[in-house]
Amino acid sequence: MTALHSLRAGIIGTGFIAPVHIEALRRLGVQVTAICGSSANAAKVAAQWGIPEVYGNYDYRALCQSPQVDVVHITSPNQAHVEQALFALAQGRHVLCEKPLGMTARDTAQVVAALKAMGRRQPVFSVNYMCRFFPAILQARAMVQRGDLGRIIQVQGHFFQDWLLEPTDFNWRVLASEGGKLRAVGDIGTHWIDAISFILGSRAQSVFAHLETFHKTRQRPVGAVQTFQNNAGAKMRSYRVDTEDFGSVLLRFGRASHGFADAVHANASISQVAAGHKCSLSFNLQGTKGSLQWDLQQPNELHLGLRHEPNRVLHRGAPGFSEDIAGYSDYPAGHAEGFSDAHKMQYRALYEHIARGGRGKPLFATAADGHHEVQLCEAILQSSKLGRWVKVPK
Repeated sequence: MTALHSLRAGIIGTGFIAPVHIEALRRLGVQVTAICGSSANAAKVAAQWGIPEVYGNYDYRALCQSPQVDVVHITSPNQAHVEQALFALAQGRHVLCEKPLGMTARDTAQVVAALKAMGRRQPVFSVNYMCRFFPAILQARAMVQRGDLGRIIQVQGHFFQDWLLEPTDFNWRVLASEGGKLRAVGDIGTHWIDAISFILGSRAQSVFAHLETFHKTRQRPVGAVQTFQNNAGAKMRSYRVDTEDFGSVLLRFGRASHGFADAVHANASISQVAAGHKCSLSFNLQGTKGSLQWDLQQPNELHLGLRHEPNRVLHRGAPGFSEDIAGYSDYPAGHAEGFSDAHKMQYRALYEHIARGGRGKPLFATAADGHHEVQLCEAILQSSKLGRWVKVPK
């Protein structure tokens, strides 16, 4: 069996999320041997993190062909994901791709087909829906599948951010040509949907959605902009917005194999213009025996609601919130684990799966999961346009 620490990573992209990947891999003891991006940015990131191989001019092909790279991390803008993933797979490299897997389901189907064509020799492929690896998500999943909450009746929740609240806030994700036609729901809403799907053990089968663009016109800075950057004082120009700022989505999930979630109804409110909410992914699972509530901004607590007993707050690492997450939490109770730790746990699960030769059913999201999420996004767009329920293709 290959040792986890003998695997070497190459990073395509140098934006906000790339250093998150690098830092998490370093914490695991995985070597980051190569970086790719614009010549200036790639050199800067390489110097900051001590990465030996630098590929400028976005030469991802050279990075994927490097004999010093075993696993390719794709952290580039959405429009490049499928092209880069297909090339990396053709070189026999394992792949971790940022979400979404691609811009359209027609494109993402190519990745699924390419892996299927490789048969048993196919590399390991994961889409970075890292919310699965928050200890609270894993704990909620175990409780649902064991029947602790009884039969799940419904799920309510939201994912709120405010980093695009002002008309002068800009990022490439706002542009449908670069991020995709679905922005708020596609960028952050799919994290909520994937987390609930993972917890329930079933996929959404149909959706009813309403999407809105509050800022029909925005101002964008002249020149390059980093994610979450403050644009105050920059020279600006106007442009028409062709993606949504917020939306409401109803979902019907299919039957789960464990029998405690059947045709569950869920509703999610998604917004990137919600003042004061920096990164609030929240859900409330409501079952016949109890309810379970969680918010990413308080990641180490689960609130258990009961009818005939006092409600409880479960703390990560303490009794009732420890045994089910063994192997996915490194610190004792009271020592907070959050966003960066969830990334680390996702990569640990991926690299250990690679080290085992790809044997066993993975917890991380696969290419098929990533393809389904893009199909779901397209169904949400269609539903909002038609004003009715739309089935998600199987």
